Amino acid sequence: MEANGHRILIIEDEQPIRRFLKASLSNEGYRVSEATGGEEGLRLASAQPPDLVILDLGLPDLDGQDVLMRLREWYTSPIIVLSARDQESQKIKALDSGADDFVTKPFGVGELLARMRTAMRHSHRVGAEATTIAIGNLRLDLTARLVYRNDKEVHLTPLEYKLLLTMVKHAGRVLTHKFLLQEVWGPQGTQENHYLRVFVASMRRKLEDDPARPRYILTEQGVGYRFAAE
Repeated sequence: MEANGHRILIIEDEQPIRRFLKASLSNEGYRVSEATGGEEGLRLASAQPPDLVILDLGLPDLDGQDVLMRLREWYTSPIIVLSARDQESQKIKALDSGADDFVTKPFGVGELLARMRTAMRHSHRVGAEATTIAIGNLRLDLTARLVYRNDKEVHLTPLEYKLLLTMVKHAGRVLTHKFLLQEVWGPQGTQENHYLRVFVASMRRKLEDDPARPRYILTEQGVGYRFAAE
């Protein structure tokens, strides 16, 4: 997805990072607004809702998690959070609270742009009626509840199919262990991380050309999984 003048709101208090982001995104054709704190960011987002928000979790006036939750009360477009390398628990909390993805500081502009494009592609797909989903050499027939790899049917158990469908519908997004467990096994299963490891290993054997080097079901270490959007 090209920039096409999409509006991006950066909520970040560190001026060097803000300046770097604005210059990099402007060069790619994005229209960029800046906020140095949470309250200002919420005001700007409300006055002119952007196509995507880049939100730093460490803000001077409000907790970034609070800003995220207040945005998610009404804002439906993608939010990418910025976090320090040692904030793993904060990343998980942000993803569970509605963030689409996270980028760990320090980061490269190429990585950020790729994650932005993926998040916006997913946002535009949500709500579209589809009976078939095709990604790479995989195809899901939603009506018949069948899965094909290289046009050959793959047998998945009902729970494997439900897990795969959840991942595919959110392709490109980081999905936390808690989110996946709740979606597939319900609230009673949210602490059973070993379920996921077993089912993901089985699905990789069935869907991946090389299960040891997966193309589709990617691990986000300590956080969850991401189904690669191609």
